[in-house]
Amino acid sequence: MTNAFPRIADFALACSADQMPDEVKDAAALMMLDTMGVLIGAGPMEAGVIARNTAALLYSSSSPDHSARMLFDGRQVSMAGAAYAAATQTDNLDAHDGYNPTKGHIGVVIIPALAALAEHCPDLSGPEALAAVVVGYEVAGRAGLALHDSVSDYHTSGAWNALGVAAMSARLRGHAPDQLRQAFGIAEYHGPRSQMMREIANPTMLHDGSGWGAMVGLSASILAEQGFTGAPALTVEEDRSAVHWQDLGTFWQMEHQYVKPYPICRWAHAAIDGTRQLMLDHDLTHDQIATLHINSFHEAACLFSAVPATTSQAQYSLAFAVASFAVHGRIGVEQISGSGLSDPVVANVVSRITVAEDARHSQRFPQGRWADVVIETVDGRLLKSGDIHARGGPEAPLKQHEVIDKFMDFSTPTVGEARAVLIRDAILELTRPNALFSDLEPLLYDPP
Repeated sequence: MTNAFPRIADFALACSADQMPDEVKDAAALMMLDTMGVLIGAGPMEAGVIARNTAALLYSSSSPDHSARMLFDGRQVSMAGAAYAAATQTDNLDAHDGYNPTKGHIGVVIIPALAALAEHCPDLSGPEALAAVVVGYEVAGRAGLALHDSVSDYHTSGAWNALGVAAMSARLRGHAPDQLRQAFGIAEYHGPRSQMMREIANPTMLHDGSGWGAMVGLSASILAEQGFTGAPALTVEEDRSAVHWQDLGTFWQMEHQYVKPYPICRWAHAAIDGTRQLMLDHDLTHDQIATLHINSFHEAACLFSAVPATTSQAQYSLAFAVASFAVHGRIGVEQISGSGLSDPVVANVVSRITVAEDARHSQRFPQGRWADVVIETVDGRLLKSGDIHARGGPEAPLKQHEVIDKFMDFSTPTVGEARAVLIRDAILELTRPNALFSDLEPLLYDPP
């Protein structure tokens, strides 16, 4: 072992909620709320239905001690199956949080895994549940940085967020440090090394590989619990990875996640926000736009450019997303699914949009998500946004009430306002010293 693992094990297994700053636990509660809203909103979508049905078909358990109910479904499957289903469901509504330096997402696996694990932790306090969430985020984020820094290909979040799930599982199930070490080795070895840019080029329900990341992380933990061994995780134990773990417990990545205002790939958000700002500043309507040109970073310029035929394509779109916002003044589930995909007004605006890569924006990726927008109006004006960074992250954070409003917008159509309010309040109250996670559980499993 290198010197990094003992520090990681001590943090993951022994750092109590009382040792974590209050603002970090507050951030964990807010990210839990945001992720839960996306998870609920994604429930009726085709990918979520398929994932839950498949978990029921293939990923059940004969052991009550290793079973869990699927969120907002109620059917019993294995813990790994429940985490897989909820993470896949969430991953297929691209509105969940992320962390710029990793080019990916953490909460999408951490919240589903917490719900599955908590079924076997009846006395889990609210603060300790949030501490487990923090451990998952902090470990996954650094594993992601280490992976991106050590391999040439750009892998999906499932390749590294599995380690965050393994760490959280080890904590909640009372594992010894060596069991955590073996789980890390198993999770990294079997983590889905899926190529992100393949999915960008051909958007499907695969999205960011996080369903498999959740399943692998929980499976790795139970395998280690049973005595299965794994090769040392390079992202944890290799010497060149040590730099990414030096600030563990001092710099809190938990406070630096971004929240998405739109259910669209984050790479498109700066262009949407640039368009939004120009339309607000100049009181424009979509029919006043003659042409709209977007300059952005390379990966954003690779996003789907045509009018999408599927929800998956719509969520990895650039021109379509910008056009949808220009027409509707918002982007919700209804704009990226059903009749929203064949809106002739949006298609007409798409035909007026061009996209190009700009080197100065590419140089700032992945730490930043920048774009600039130029609109030529039908009366001949040339309007320029200047460089815009996507809203929602540390550079331009959403206010707490905006995150809460987003939760209500995404969850209410599926579970109703009354249940959404109860879930909202129960999650935000987990920060109270006497709160129990079990106070939230009765709201999480019954189908809508």
